[in-house]
Amino acid sequence: MKRHAAREQALQILFQLDVNNNDPKQAMEDHLETLEIDEFLMTLVQGVAAHKEKIDNTIADHLDNWSIDRIASVEKTILRIAIYEIKYEDDIPAGVSINEAVELANVYGDEKSGKFVNGVLSNIIV
Repeated sequence: MKRHAAREQALQILFQLDVNNNDPKQAMEDHLETLEIDEFLMTLVQGVAAHKEKIDNTIADHLDNWSIDRIASVEKTILRIAIYEIKYEDDIPAGVSINEAVELANVYGDEKSGKFVNGVLSNIIV
């Protein structure tokens, strides 16, 4: 599985985790009934789940005139994935994580999601 596809799958799984509070590994197995679990996908899902509180604090600390509770679940999940990559995965350049997050936001969010995600992530890497 390519990394972009793994990020899309991670978005879907983490979004479900946010709603259902399942175990990350079980959520991956349930979501990917017919596919083999990709190592990068597993790293993203388990990493975001393990560091969710720290990641959410990072998001909250870098919002301008906004609270984390007001962020739509899709955008919040995309931000969590990107911040996990930026903070915990040394082999992925921050620019790649940001670009991937903006692409996901443009596909799965509304017309302003990409700009919002880009702005939050740009505040974090400064």
